[in-house]
Amino acid sequence: MLVNSKELLLDAQKNGYAVGAFNVENMEMVQAVIEAAEEMQAPVILQTTPSTLRYATPELFFANVSAAAKNASVPVVLHLDHGSSFALAMKAFQAGYTSIMIDGSKLSLEENIALSKAVAEACHAGNIPVEAELGKVGGKEDDLVVGLDNPYTDPQEAVRFVEETGIDSLAVGIGTAHGIYKGEPNVVATIPA
Repeated sequence: MLVNSKELLLDAQKNGYAVGAFNVENMEMVQAVIEAAEEMQAPVILQTTPSTLRYATPELFFANVSAAAKNASVPVVLHLDHGSSFALAMKAFQAGYTSIMIDGSKLSLEENIALSKAVAEACHAGNIPVEAELGKVGGKEDDLVVGLDNPYTDPQEAVRFVEETGIDSLAVGIGTAHGIYKGEPNVVATIPA
């Protein structure tokens, strides 16, 4: 069944389990990820990125995932990962995605707050949760390689950001990267003050 990410993540937090999130780019990947999730009896998040949505529409991915989730024995979320604009976030929202991420991390703090707040307000009207990013999670995102000059999110900025945007979840930089490391990663368990 297709569910929204807020319900799923709150249950995971309450019951002490993790939820895997996997980028899917075609029907076969959708089928394989759901089959593996069912085998493990684990809920799952299927994600599309802006580059994936350059060759297939949000409506096409929604139809594919919705059909597969209808027969799944585990909860399934369809998530826009690293949404690059308000327009793309709204296309995914209108197509039926059950979770939206807006990534304004390349913008100034003020611009990121304004963009994230606008997406959250629009999506919350339809009971769809919104994730945003503050700071930089480096590594490879679609066709870009993002540097790790300062890989940590400022905790004071994070508090302000969540309060002013009304988002449901926040992606923060803790020293990790998407798939690409130069040397040994330095991941902190707690964000330095």
